[in-house]
Parts: sequence; C-alpha cells; structure tokens
Amino acid sequence: MVLPLLKLGTLALKTLSKPIASRLKQQAAIHPKFRASIIGFAQANHRLTTNIQRRIYGHATDVEIRPLNEEKAVQAAGDLIGELFVFSVAGLALIFEVQRSARSEAKKEEARKQELEILRRRDEDLAKELECLNQKIQELEQHAKGKGLAGVFDLKNIQTQDANSTKSH
Repeated sequence: MVLPLLKLGTLALKTLSKPIASRLKQQAAIHPKFRASIIGFAQANHRLTTNIQRRIYGHATDVEIRPLNEEKAVQAAGDLIGELFVFSVAGLALIFEVQRSARSEAKKEEARKQELEILRRRDEDLAKELECLNQKIQELEQHAKGKGLAGVFDLKNIQTQDANSTKSH
C-alpha cells in the first residue's frame, strides 16, 4: 500500500516541478538583478557548449565565439534553470527512494538475523537435550549391564532407585 502511494507522490512531485520551473524562467526574465547574473551564466554556458561541439566535429577551437544577444541569453539561461530545477527534483526523489529502499532492506536483514539467532539457540537447546538423553541412555545401559537381563525389564525400579540415590546425595 505504501509503495504505490510513494511512487504516485514522486510522480506528482515531478509533474508539479515543471510549472514551477516555468515560473522560475519567467521570473528570471523579469527580475533585473537575477537577469544580469543569468546573462553571464548563459554566455559562459554558450562558450562551453560551442567549444565542446567544435571539438566533437573537429573544427578549430581558437576562433572567437560570438556572444548571444541579451534576449537569447536570458531565454537560454531560463531554459537551463528550468531543466536544472526539474532534474534536481527528480534526483532528490531518486535519492529519497534509494534511501527508503535501503532502510527497508536493513529492516529485513535485521529480521533475518534475529530469526537465525532464534534458530541457533533452538539448535543449541536441542543439542543439550540430546546430550542429556544420551547420558541417561548410557546410565540405563550401565544399570542394565549390572543387573543382567532382568534389570532391563525392571526399569521402573531402577528409575526409583536413581531418584532415591540423587535425593540422598
């Protein structure tokens, strides 16, 4: 029950992050201080991606790169901010899911360890009980050897004698 609700919540969070990203892009274009800072960011991103593309296609990288005009820079930066926001929300949701899964596995592992410990104790108790029974069998065999065949059939008297002898000690 929890897992489907959690997955639904994650999907809803991703879906809600897209309009928030759009709103961030709009505000980036309007707010003057933010606009000035993202233009520099967009120009740096433009230079980096252009250099990477030139290297990939084997073009000269020492050629000067023309900067983007202000509107294209704002648009590019706004798109990048929106994508980064959606990506970061998805990344956080993924991290949350992995941690939740790890906690669940840790609980299961702890339950397995406790079950194994219970089985180990039970095995030890059974081994002690078996040892005790073997010891009693050996005692009975010794009594039977001492009294002969008639002693084997008179086990009730042997047991009462053993009980009396242990009480007197």
